[in-house]
Amino acid sequence: MLENVLRLQAEKIRDEYADHDVAAFTRRLAEAIADKGCRPPARVTRAAAGGGRPVPVRPAVLRGRRRRRPTPLLDPAVAPAAVLVEVRRLCQIVLRSDDVDALGAFAADYDPVGARTFACLLYSLDKWEGALYWWRFAAGAGDELAAHLLAVHHAAVGPWPEARVWRAMARLMGFAFEVHLPVPVRGSSELAQGFARSLDRSLQTFLTGSRLPAGL
Repeated sequence: MLENVLRLQAEKIRDEYADHDVAAFTRRLAEAIADKGCRPPARVTRAAAGGGRPVPVRPAVLRGRRRRRPTPLLDPAVAPAAVLVEVRRLCQIVLRSDDVDALGAFAADYDPVGARTFACLLYSLDKWEGALYWWRFAAGAGDELAAHLLAVHHAAVGPWPEARVWRAMARLMGFAFEVHLPVPVRGSSELAQGFARSLDRSLQTFLTGSRLPAGL
């Protein structure tokens, strides 16, 4: 039945445009554009009350409206350094949770939890560029905590448009601490560093270099 409907629609469209002259249509369109290009743009005006000189009309939608200032990303009383400490604290929680187990197969499956956990390890080692790369990877794959971490980091150091984008993304994804922040089950993050030593060479470059690999 679907094939019959599609066939009838195709025949109808073909019949409608059977006598359409593409060359003539293109020529008429070019002539119309050239003709309008030679004319000065018409001014939109209105006459003043009581007769007088016309004045330019300002779109009604813009009259009397003030541009709303964007909501501040951070409380002015909070220092950016304190925000970065919070990012590191969240990373330590991740590295002390069972999410570290995802690092074992991360080089093979590149799942979002492994990407976010690997990024937290990089961030704790001050490899910010690599951390941001893998947080973006994880957030793009649906990891809510990664989107939140990106928003908080950029809120502290910029660029602020990225902070707003990731904050909006985290909200759209429904981020909530009580749901998406893993529970720490060990007292240190040494296990994560042990897993990192077993990663393949392509991931080791993120641990040893302060910049992203050239291919990225």
